[in-house]
Amino acid sequence: MVDLESEVPRLPPRYRFRDLLLGDQNLPNDDRVQVEFYANESTFKETLKLFFIKNQRSSLRIQVFDFSLKVLSCILYMCRVLTDDPSKGHGWSPIMWVERKIQRKKKHDCSLLCPQGNIWEQIIRLTFILEMVNTVPFLLTVMWLPLRNLFIPVFLNCWLAKHALENMINDLHRAIQRTQSAIFNQVLILISTLFCLIFTCICGIQHLERAGKNLTLFDSWYFCVVTFSTVGYGDVTPNVWPSKLLVIIMISVALVVLPIQFEQLAYLWMERQKSGGNYSRHRAQTEKHVVLCVSSLKIDLLMDFLNEFYAHPGLQDYYVIILCPTEMDPQVRRVLQIPLWSQRVIYLQGSALKDQDLIRAKLDNAEACFILSSRCEVDRTAADHQTILRAWAVKDFAPKCPIYVQILKPENKFHVKFADHVVCEEEFKYAMLALNCICPATSTLITLLVHTSQGLEGQQSPEHWHRTYGKCSGNEVYNIAMRDSVFFSEYMGKSFTYTSFKSHKKYGVCLIGVCREDSKSILLNPGPQFRMSPNDTCFYINITKEEYSTFKTQRERMVSRPRLPVPSVIASMGTVAIDLQDAGCKPHCGPTLCLPPEDFKGNSRRPSISPVLEVPDTSSLHTGDLYSDQSEDENLPSDEDVSTEDYVKGYSPNLPYIGSSPTLCHLLKEKVPYCCLRLEGGCQHNNFEDAKVYSFKNKLIIVSAETAGNGLYNFIVPLRASYRLKKELNPIVLLLDNQPDTQFLEAICWFPMVFYMVGSIDNLDDLLRCGVSFAANMVVVDKESTMSAEEDYMADAKTIVNVQTLFRLFSSLSIITELTHPANMRFMQFRAKDWYSLALSKLEKKEREKGSNLAFMFRLPFAAGRVFSIGMLDTLLYQSFVKDYIISITRLLLGLDTTPGSGFLCSMQISEDDLWIQTYGRLYQKLCSTVGDIPIGIYRTESQMADSSEVPSRCSNNQTDIELPPVAGGLHRSSTSSDPSDGKAPLLRRKSMQWARKLSWRGPRGNQRGAQRGAQQGLRARRSERQELAELVNNRMKSLGLSATAYGERPHLGRDVFVGLLVGFPRPGIEGKIRYVLVDLIDNFKTQCSQKCIIKCVEHNTTNVFKNIFTLWSSSAR
Repeated sequence: MVDLESEVPRLPPRYRFRDLLLGDQNLPNDDRVQVEFYANESTFKETLKLFFIKNQRSSLRIQVFDFSLKVLSCILYMCRVLTDDPSKGHGWSPIMWVERKIQRKKKHDCSLLCPQGNIWEQIIRLTFILEMVNTVPFLLTVMWLPLRNLFIPVFLNCWLAKHALENMINDLHRAIQRTQSAIFNQVLILISTLFCLIFTCICGIQHLERAGKNLTLFDSWYFCVVTFSTVGYGDVTPNVWPSKLLVIIMISVALVVLPIQFEQLAYLWMERQKSGGNYSRHRAQTEKHVVLCVSSLKIDLLMDFLNEFYAHPGLQDYYVIILCPTEMDPQVRRVLQIPLWSQRVIYLQGSALKDQDLIRAKLDNAEACFILSSRCEVDRTAADHQTILRAWAVKDFAPKCPIYVQILKPENKFHVKFADHVVCEEEFKYAMLALNCICPATSTLITLLVHTSQGLEGQQSPEHWHRTYGKCSGNEVYNIAMRDSVFFSEYMGKSFTYTSFKSHKKYGVCLIGVCREDSKSILLNPGPQFRMSPNDTCFYINITKEEYSTFKTQRERMVSRPRLPVPSVIASMGTVAIDLQDAGCKPHCGPTLCLPPEDFKGNSRRPSISPVLEVPDTSSLHTGDLYSDQSEDENLPSDEDVSTEDYVKGYSPNLPYIGSSPTLCHLLKEKVPYCCLRLEGGCQHNNFEDAKVYSFKNKLIIVSAETAGNGLYNFIVPLRASYRLKKELNPIVLLLDNQPDTQFLEAICWFPMVFYMVGSIDNLDDLLRCGVSFAANMVVVDKESTMSAEEDYMADAKTIVNVQTLFRLFSSLSIITELTHPANMRFMQFRAKDWYSLALSKLEKKEREKGSNLAFMFRLPFAAGRVFSIGMLDTLLYQSFVKDYIISITRLLLGLDTTPGSGFLCSMQISEDDLWIQTYGRLYQKLCSTVGDIPIGIYRTESQMADSSEVPSRCSNNQTDIELPPVAGGLHRSSTSSDPSDGKAPLLRRKSMQWARKLSWRGPRGNQRGAQRGAQQGLRARRSERQELAELVNNRMKSLGLSATAYGERPHLGRDVFVGLLVGFPRPGIEGKIRYVLVDLIDNFKTQCSQKCIIKCVEHNTTNVFKNIFTLWSSSAR
């Protein structure tokens, strides 16, 4: 083999060392080739293209210069016409020859040097022909002197100027990077075309008439205007045939060109109306606006947003830019044409994922961006994914713009954690439904708190509770720095409990929370150990902000006698609701409000209450008066509830989703096997097949849902929170349409008395197996598969009918329903011949005509907390634009978040033995001085028994007295007392019934005997129907092997009717003058030993007797 290495000579050592240091830099460059890129652009033709066409600035300069020359030539032509004397010519010679006193020069169109496309296409273009008509004769006149006065139609340069103007505008838009200019270009083309037609006709007729009447330029202008406007006076007419022919040609051209231009303009205008146009940069910099991003916009969503957003006086000058990818709904279009909204709302069709659409909305200059999800989608996860992408796009485009995001599924919340405010729909929904089971009407409270109202609803109603309820609906949560407050500044250094009590007593406001200056955590009722400091931020409930209030002393009020009472200025708090809870509860047990000595009970003088101390005294804070001690309840098990020994307090070891707030709950020491979580399915650990076999001490809470989503976890947590007494924990049964997954079972297997069952609310057998016959509450959650329907408001049809069936079968069952549309709540517990419900329907219509966004508040199911729509909480996100604390406070009230040292929500029922307290002001003092709790509301009900002893007219309308008379000398039970002094109560009862009949009566009146006979027949028919339903249920329970005694032990109790939810503002000298007395249900009151807060209300200058009170409980007091 040949040795290849021997053929290559070795390099000298110096070269090898130099190559080692310098690498390839010293190699010879003989084989290298220099490559020049884009050589095609270096030619003369491409250079001209680059200068005249491609380069935006140079092209714009050339177009401006060309346009100026064309306009100048037309102006010079008109000057020549005005200085010309056509009388010197004879015959047709003035048409061909003119006396040109002004010499002019003409330049060639440089764009001809670089034609585009086929050369014949360039030659037959109209602009090229006009250029040749004006250029070639000009060259001839320059080259040959006898042709110097040859006529050249220079006025045709107007069309070339129009073409140059279009090119100039296009280059200008390219230079300023303006892309949305189609309609502007079309309007410019239309105007320039019309001008060119008229100008050509004027100059042409004037020149051709040089051989006739020698019309002046003004006469020609007059003739063209009259002719094109189709008036045709006939005083000025062309005489020679060339001018007549020109008129015919110009009219024909106008009839062809102008309709095409108008059609294109109309098309672009319609497209602009659909897309919404633009929001100008100048307006964005000089005005304030917010952007609302939605996937589809419905009229209800729009009106809720506009009413809530513009309810704040500081937002009246803001503009709302709606960015929606779909075409505008006809109903939305009609609303936006109303002058109230047309001047402040702009609709833009576009996507938040496109930067061009975000530029159109001027998002980078917006004050805020609201991103809402479409809850009516079948696939709610996909709707959340779209919301997440919109939030990301907005954050990427405008990082400094505040973002307010509404999300549906809790597991998707952590993707938008960067947003300034986030509201998760399912979190709030399930927590609110859970609290509705133990604190009635929580949904009503929260809904009224997050809706802005002036408290004018129901003020024209003859019913007292309508006026009170409507007035109290205006209460909201406000904040103020303590050092700047008139309400609270005088209590600096005092305890929180003392400050709350004294401010309520003096001003009628309810202090519920506080936030330290160096902390972002809000504390609800931190307790009497908390000292107020000047830099604290106080959160209080009132009908208006302190800044909008005026103050007058008692002496000033007596002298000035203001037209409006003080309660309308220094507002009260209040809410009203109907207690449709089970009236067959067991008798009250447990402690009462520390009963006074026996000698005080028969005395008209009220027993004294210990004062609230400025500085807390731990020895005075005890819980035995109101609540049994929780630690004793836990450490000393009784014979009735030994199973609670297996409970421990702790945090759930398996959270169902990322971002779930850890809450201290009652947990089992060992988790329950998955097989034991199924209620009706026996396993190797037990053989229980229905709820009755478990022998629960407390009544069930049943939840009917389609799937076991992660949001359902937030229903269980508030009911198993550590501050709930173990002996009062209600068993929870989840009635699911689909089998839950393993992840959900792992999350709930640590909670005590939580079961699930696969079944449907449509099936009576499934309902009986899960224990509906002896349940305390039945919660019906809106199903995702039925949230969308072809017809609006029909998405709730199946849910409403199923709930109505449950209501007819189990009339004493408390049913809490979630609906998609709030307008459908009028169908809950529907009675076609209920006079009182029909009267409330008319009242709702009147309030809606007045423009109220809370017209539904008078519906009995809503006031009772029996029906709820998540759409009512949309205003929570809208209010957070002004009140950045409202979401945090709401989460604390619902138990979604916990803060060390903060109180929580609970309710306490008042028994007959507790009525010695008499007034709400004394109750406030009693709770503050003993346990440090802050009461914030009263929930009062009245029940009507449907028995044979009732008067037929009362049976037919189920109406009871709403406004009861004053009771002198103490508190009595008007329904059971035989005292003749109660004779006014039936009179007021009849007045209330007459009001309902007056509003709902239709048709002639019959005689009294016939009406009574018809009512008695209806009563017998209803009893027969109830007996048939009871027999049906009993037979089904027997066939399933279930005990029918539970169903038979629960008699039909008729309907609970609202009496009032009031909170009195104590004033010396008026106590005892007005009292509201409970009727019919006083024997069923029981005291519950829960521990936290809930509902709002204060009625100034009123002394009240109450059933339920809701308090902000202080953990430090215990």
